[in-house]
Amino acid sequence: MARTYTTGEKLTGKVTGIQPYGAFVALDENTQGLVHISEITYGFVKDINDYISVGEEIEVKVLEVDEEAGKISLSIRALQEAPEKRNDNPRKSLQARVNERDAEGFNSLKEKLKDWIGKSGQ
Repeated sequence: MARTYTTGEKLTGKVTGIQPYGAFVALDENTQGLVHISEITYGFVKDINDYISVGEEIEVKVLEVDEEAGKISLSIRALQEAPEKRNDNPRKSLQARVNERDAEGFNSLKEKLKDWIGKSGQ
C-alpha cells in the first residue's frame, strides 16, 4: 500500500473489476480494495452489475484494513441511509393474542367434557 488507509475513512475510487462476490475498487495507483456484494446496498443484491459498472467512480467507506494481508474491505452501503423498517403486519406473541374473553370459550368445553366422558362409558 502506497498510502495508509484508516477504518471509517470515506474515499472516492474507481471500479476496476466485478465478480459475483464483490467489486474491486482502485483507491490509488497501487492500492485496491473489495466491496463485498453484501456491502453494495441495503437489501438483496442478485447482480452487482445492476448497481455499479467497471470504470465508474464511486464513493466508498473503509470498513477494515488488513495491512499484513494487504487487503482493504470497503462499503458503499455504509454511506447510505438505512431504510426505515416497515412493520405493516407486526406479529404478536401468542400471549398477546389471547385476551380475557378467550377463557370463556374454554368453559363450555369444560362443562361438556363431563357429558362426553359419561357418554363414552355407555
